[in-house]
Amino acid sequence: MRGSRRIVLMFLVSLTAAAGASWAERGNDVDRKSKNGELRELVDGVAVALEYGRPKVKDRKIWGGLVPWDQVWRTGADEATTVSFDRDVRIQGETLSAGRYAFFTVPGMDSWTLVFNKTPDQWGAFSYDESEDALRVEVTPVAADYVEELTFGIEGNAVVLRWEKLAVSFGVEADG
Repeated sequence: MRGSRRIVLMFLVSLTAAAGASWAERGNDVDRKSKNGELRELVDGVAVALEYGRPKVKDRKIWGGLVPWDQVWRTGADEATTVSFDRDVRIQGETLSAGRYAFFTVPGMDSWTLVFNKTPDQWGAFSYDESEDALRVEVTPVAADYVEELTFGIEGNAVVLRWEKLAVSFGVEADG
């Protein structure tokens, strides 16, 4: 029992260290239309933390409208979405070093590019610089049940974005 308590304590400390400082960067969301969202989970022994703005559909055309096809998107609202890993990981089988990244996507009708960028503290994607990308992977979006407010969750060993009638996921596994 003692060992499991230590593991839980180490997990909580690593989540706080990996993402605690970044949460302050998003600021208070009282006056924001898109509220802050966060996800903190252990996936395959890796502490994963996502912080993002949660826009709503509000009867708007999302894909190919509010979010244009084939353009870099902040993957949320306001500041760029950030993702942190407390140890080296494999994303869709590709290696990514431990750290905190801006998480951008390039939505396409049949395929999405997921971008892990080394400059996490950005407003939107206005200062996005492709030369700062640590990793890019391709995934396939799938039709899903309607979700009004953008959300991220964990399903098995995958991080899943759900919004409107679409779901996009990427696998996470410890590297080594």
